[in-house]
Amino acid sequence: MTATVFENARIHTLDPARPRAEAMLVRGERIVAVGDLDECRGRAGVGARRVDLGGAAVLPGLIDSHIHSGLYVRGLEQADLRGTASLDEALARVARHAAALPPDAWVFGNGWDSHKWARPVQPNRYDLDRICPDRPAVLPSVDGHTTWVNSAALRRLGYDAGTPDPVGGQIVRDERGEPTGILRESAGDAAYDVLRSSVAGDLVAQLRAHLPRLLAVGLTSIHDIDGQDCRAAFETLYARGELPLRVHKSIPVTALDEAIDLGWATGDGDRWLRTGPVKIFTDGALGSHTCLMTEPYEGEPDNHGIAVTSAEEFERLVAKAAGAGIAVAAHAIGDAANAMVLRAYARWRETAGAEPAARRLRHRIEHTQHLRPQDVPLLARLGVIASMQPTHCTSDIPLTSSMLAGRDLASYAWRSLLDAGATVAFGSDAPVEAPDPLHAIHAAVTRQQADGTPPGGVDPHERLDLDAALRCHTISGAYASYEEHLKGQLRPGMLADFIALPTDPYRVESAALRDLAVALTVVGGVVRWQR
Repeated sequence: MTATVFENARIHTLDPARPRAEAMLVRGERIVAVGDLDECRGRAGVGARRVDLGGAAVLPGLIDSHIHSGLYVRGLEQADLRGTASLDEALARVARHAAALPPDAWVFGNGWDSHKWARPVQPNRYDLDRICPDRPAVLPSVDGHTTWVNSAALRRLGYDAGTPDPVGGQIVRDERGEPTGILRESAGDAAYDVLRSSVAGDLVAQLRAHLPRLLAVGLTSIHDIDGQDCRAAFETLYARGELPLRVHKSIPVTALDEAIDLGWATGDGDRWLRTGPVKIFTDGALGSHTCLMTEPYEGEPDNHGIAVTSAEEFERLVAKAAGAGIAVAAHAIGDAANAMVLRAYARWRETAGAEPAARRLRHRIEHTQHLRPQDVPLLARLGVIASMQPTHCTSDIPLTSSMLAGRDLASYAWRSLLDAGATVAFGSDAPVEAPDPLHAIHAAVTRQQADGTPPGGVDPHERLDLDAALRCHTISGAYASYEEHLKGQLRPGMLADFIALPTDPYRVESAALRDLAVALTVVGGVVRWQR
């Protein structure tokens, strides 16, 4: 097996025993040595390859602990409504996209945010009917918790005035009881079923075409939160030898019974494709006014959000999954939802915590955005992983400043959680946010938007230093997938997953972190992407 020496680099190992090095010896998929150049060349032996990194900074491969790969790659081929400043601009983009499609094709788009329109009007089906009168259109909002559809889509989905609201969802209606074309939470599931079907394209081909975008921003591993269609596509790519990065694949709650029947358990698999936790929604999102809050929304005294899964049902699902060796990843954004999840995890721990299978399970909360202050130490004591997306904090500054002002909350409290002893694993939630982990690291370190506002960052006491932010995107992600012995650091015995950057992130101002470029991405000792 040929050895390779990667040399002439400033290597940041994130290994406390040897935090800096200038060369790394790799044999096969593994790191053999990390240290000075003479040491690595001496151990390499005759015939070793030498790769000159030209003085680049080297970091462990970055891990996205929460990404919707299928929705992300499919969204790249749909109408992109991000950054639209008005309803008319959004409709114009949809119309341009639709004009390039076959006449009988569904029209898909994503990323609209009516909060950012000059006139923040809630869109409706009649708006879409003007540009798509004869074929269905499905457009999830930027947070994915509200779906905007036209009249043709409502007919295809079987929704009319007589359709009851599903459990955990809302079909928004006009004064006559007719659906307006806005579907919240589980009411949009039928539309998402279409988005995840072959109607939206060949997912295997879409992943093959677009996964290199993730390598290009420095990701070597992902925790995928999409459905069984995405699992099947990853399995196909893996079987063909075409999977370019490592995947920890979650189980949708709708497939929990199937997973148990098939004997799946969290951590099953190999170094390339593993089974993750079961994903359970407990609430919605702040922008859709559906995340579950202790206090009602401003101006909506009867609206505390939507409990997508009730407390009783969630506890039942935790016991069912954990009893089969499957960890739980609970989507919880509002403080009431997070409190409910932590209560359920605490009760499960009381009843099952002594069992060997229970001791190995690492339950998670996805997003963990708004906590009651007393729940910060509780999360740490329970050993729950806080799976957080730093760019949500900065993207949500306009929302949180107006909707949550004056509330006693620990919001996006990664510093407080780390100080309490919790594991905080960073991700992007792409396509909700861009998948670039350097954007997340910038947000975690500065708590500022791309333009540097607000001065000093929002809740600056929650800022992280660069080392802590990188650990959340490497070591903690590896821990969350039960692979801390394999990746997250650059030291002998670990997988040779790393990235090289022309500019050293440890030598720039924090404001510059967001725009740093990746020059080289290596997974398993093989260069998978190079600028």
